[in-house]
Amino acid sequence: MTIVSKTIDIKEKTVNVFTYFARPEHISDQFEERVGMTIVPMDIKAGMGVGTTFRVIGDFDGKRLEWDCETTEYIPEQKIAAKMIKGPFKKWEISVGFQEVAEKLTRVTMTVNYEMPFGPLGGILNKIKFAKTAEKGMETALYRVRGLLEGNGSIPVYITLDAYRKLLVEKEKMNNAPVSTVLAKILEKYSQIETIKN
Repeated sequence: MTIVSKTIDIKEKTVNVFTYFARPEHISDQFEERVGMTIVPMDIKAGMGVGTTFRVIGDFDGKRLEWDCETTEYIPEQKIAAKMIKGPFKKWEISVGFQEVAEKLTRVTMTVNYEMPFGPLGGILNKIKFAKTAEKGMETALYRVRGLLEGNGSIPVYITLDAYRKLLVEKEKMNNAPVSTVLAKILEKYSQIETIKN
């Protein structure tokens, strides 16, 4: 059994940090391409709470692993935890704890507790490669989340399919400008309309 844990302080309100982590698909955006982590929500319970299931697909330095998880704990602004319900590991659990240090300072601790498949061979593979990859990936992910929430990065935008289709039409009209540019222009137009109304 291997436990990997990383902690980081984020200069943002705990409610905002928790809200970001409460969406599993947000987390996959933070992992390096080398890890190639994709998280797909499957069955969503109220507020992404206990019972929500999601699939994790990871490419760990060329080794593709896929497993299904279920949210086991969901305590707003304190903790989110999930465990593998189907997949290659003997055991795989993840938890993210949130501690309000100050009004705009949150301590986040991400912990993964897992047991590799493949018996003794899995233990050797874990020591040689997997544990280091997991630790480095978690650390990088936490730094990226901090960058996003502190305003140094770009936050992925999740919108309805209909709204996204409209956004793509506008993108085409703007000679395939980046989505962020198109969105900024739309918000600018909206702001001008609101100013005229008032």
